[in-house]
Amino acid sequence: MTPSQLGASIFIISLLLFLPVSGGWTKEILPLEPDLVTRIDEHYDHEARLFLMLYSLNGTGKVDYVTGRLVLEYARSSYGNPVYQTEAHPLFYWWNHTMYNDPEQDGVNGNERVYQENVEFDISRYKPCTFNGQPC
Repeated sequence: MTPSQLGASIFIISLLLFLPVSGGWTKEILPLEPDLVTRIDEHYDHEARLFLMLYSLNGTGKVDYVTGRLVLEYARSSYGNPVYQTEAHPLFYWWNHTMYNDPEQDGVNGNERVYQENVEFDISRYKPCTFNGQPC
């Protein structure tokens, strides 16, 4: 191996070692999933089969953190209320104008990937529905 090939090999290896392993572009760290006392609403996305929990971390009532868990089973109770069996940890997180993906669904631990940046959570997509004339 010539000295130039050795130098090029060392340079490439050092680049690989110092590249971020998070798979995303953002430098901000995703906060842990909030406590349920900060949850202000929840929705079921029938298309994506996601159970969404909306949080207000600042306590202002404005949504600023959202989690999306895959729904394994959906049913209605004997009273007509929806009942969801979900994964233990979210697949998606929305926070600070960034959508994160956690394919391992193992909770916030640093292996989440940036799915999309500069995106707002569109609450208007989840308008209240009616079931037999009553809100769901």
